[in-house]
Amino acid sequence: MPYVSYRAAPEDAGLTVRRILRQRLRFSAHAVSRLTRTEGGILVNGEPARTTRVLAPGDTVSAQSGDVRRQREAPVPGPWPLPVVWEDEHLLIVNKPAGMTAHVSNFLPDTPTVAGALAYTRGTDFIFHAVNRLDKGTTGLMAVAKSGYVHDLLRRALHTDGFLREYRAVCIGVPRPESGVIDLPIGRDERSAVRRCVRPDGQPAVSRYEVLKTDGTRSLLRLLPQTGRTHQLRVHMAAVGCPLAGDWLYGQEDPELIPRPALHSARMALRHPVTGEALEFTAPLPEDMARLLPE
Repeated sequence: MPYVSYRAAPEDAGLTVRRILRQRLRFSAHAVSRLTRTEGGILVNGEPARTTRVLAPGDTVSAQSGDVRRQREAPVPGPWPLPVVWEDEHLLIVNKPAGMTAHVSNFLPDTPTVAGALAYTRGTDFIFHAVNRLDKGTTGLMAVAKSGYVHDLLRRALHTDGFLREYRAVCIGVPRPESGVIDLPIGRDERSAVRRCVRPDGQPAVSRYEVLKTDGTRSLLRLLPQTGRTHQLRVHMAAVGCPLAGDWLYGQEDPELIPRPALHSARMALRHPVTGEALEFTAPLPEDMARLLPE
C-alpha cells in the first residue's frame, strides 16, 4: 500500500496529526476518518498514531494513499490496446484510442473500456479513477489516478492553471473570429438521453479556441476548455456554426470522412499532486484526423 508523507517544519510545532493530514497533505475529512479505521493507516515516525497526537518539528507523518476497499464490480478484462505514456505509483497517463469508454456504459455495454484494458494487463484488483474522462470517440491523453486520494487532488486542480488540457479538433467551416472565447451555458437536451445543448439555465461553460490552419471548408483548431461540461467542446463548436467533422450528435454523420467526432486530447501539463513535479505530455494527431487537414 503506497504512503504519502510530510515532515513537520518548525512552524508546524504544536499542530495535531489531523491538522497536518487536512492542511498539508490535503486529505478530505472523509478520507481522514477512513484512515483512522485502517490498520497502519496513519504513522508518525513509522509507528501507528492517533490524529490527536501533537507533533514536534522533524516528526514525519505518513498516511496510506491507496484505496482500501475493492471496487463494487470488477471490470471485465479485454485485450484492447491502451498505450501508457507515463506512470508512477500514484498516477498514469494513457493515450486513449477511439472507440473506447472509461467504464462500461449502460448505453454501450459491449464497448471496449479503459477499465477493462487495465484489468487485462494489471489484474481485476487494479483500481483506477479517471481524472479527465474522454468521450468514446475522442482520442488522446487521459490522466488516471491510482487512488481516491490522488483523484481528489487532481479533480480540484482540473479546471485551474495547475492542470492544462489542450485539444486539437477539425471542424466544418471557419469560426469567426478565428480565435476567441465561447462562453455559453450548457445543460441537458430534454429531447435526448445523451445530447447536451446551450440553454440559459445551463451550467457555466467556457472554451477558448484558435484556428491553426484552414482551407475555408475545414479548419484545424486548438481548443482549451476552461470548464468541464459533458460534450462541452462539441456543443460549443456546433453553437457557433462549426460542428466537428464526423460529429453525428451535434453536426452531420459522415463515416467516409471520419467515423467519429474529430477531437483529440493533444497536450496535458500538470503538477504531480504528491511529488510536486511539473509534468507535460503530448500525443500526436491520429491518422484519421491528420488526413482531414487542409494542405
